[in-house]
Amino acid sequence: MRTFVLSAVATCLLASPALAQSGPPDAAPLPHRQGLSMEMPSFSEDAALQAAVAATTRPEADRARDGERHPFETLTFWGLQPGLTVVEIEPGRAGWWRNILEPYAAATGGRYVPVNRPTEGMGVADGTADMVVVARAFHNWSRDGRVEPYLAAFFTALKPGGVLAVEQHRAAEGLNVTETAPTGYVPESWVIHAARRAGFELEARSELNANAKDDRDHPFGVWTLKPTRTSERDGRALTAEERAALDAIGESDRMTLRFRKPYAAD
Repeated sequence: MRTFVLSAVATCLLASPALAQSGPPDAAPLPHRQGLSMEMPSFSEDAALQAAVAATTRPEADRARDGERHPFETLTFWGLQPGLTVVEIEPGRAGWWRNILEPYAAATGGRYVPVNRPTEGMGVADGTADMVVVARAFHNWSRDGRVEPYLAAFFTALKPGGVLAVEQHRAAEGLNVTETAPTGYVPESWVIHAARRAGFELEARSELNANAKDDRDHPFGVWTLKPTRTSERDGRALTAEERAALDAIGESDRMTLRFRKPYAAD
């Protein structure tokens, strides 16, 4: 696996207003993704990470998704390094990221901490985590008021300079999050402003996990696509032609973001 120069940008945004479920009113618009600078630092090869991704101990179904989820590139973009304390939020029963992060931590002298209920405890002492990973979860949290308390818990757990790493199904900009979240998608600007309001700085955005074929208009939301592939619900069943067309899309269009907890003032 070669060294990757990852496509993203360190983006400075104007201070956001108070977060609302309908989005960030009066906030400065984000620059269009195609207009972003493509300049990013190069990251050195990480043989331990390569080994963790390539390990045959990972479920075969997990490894089959690597071409669409780009684990090596994404973790490199987020800044994963040997010896870090990494907290993953709601890793799920399948543990797709856990099956990489946990053995990587064990092999490099780091620590992997899975957390399912952040407001009940982050599994680490305050100010000691190097990275908090959140994958495909904001759409759930936005529907029951968990976004703000969860982000506050992440901020407290991270050390100054620590990273909040986000992968999330991405809705089109300008839509109301209360309408898009039930389909599994939320606007990228909404996530960014929520994190900024919690005190985080947006350091970089990447199109590693973008998918232009995903129009987000699916009968059963994002779960219609791979890997869930829901094909029937509430009396509606996909035809064979519909199923094939949806499978051809692949996995969802996703934002990939790196936030940082500011360093303490001198």
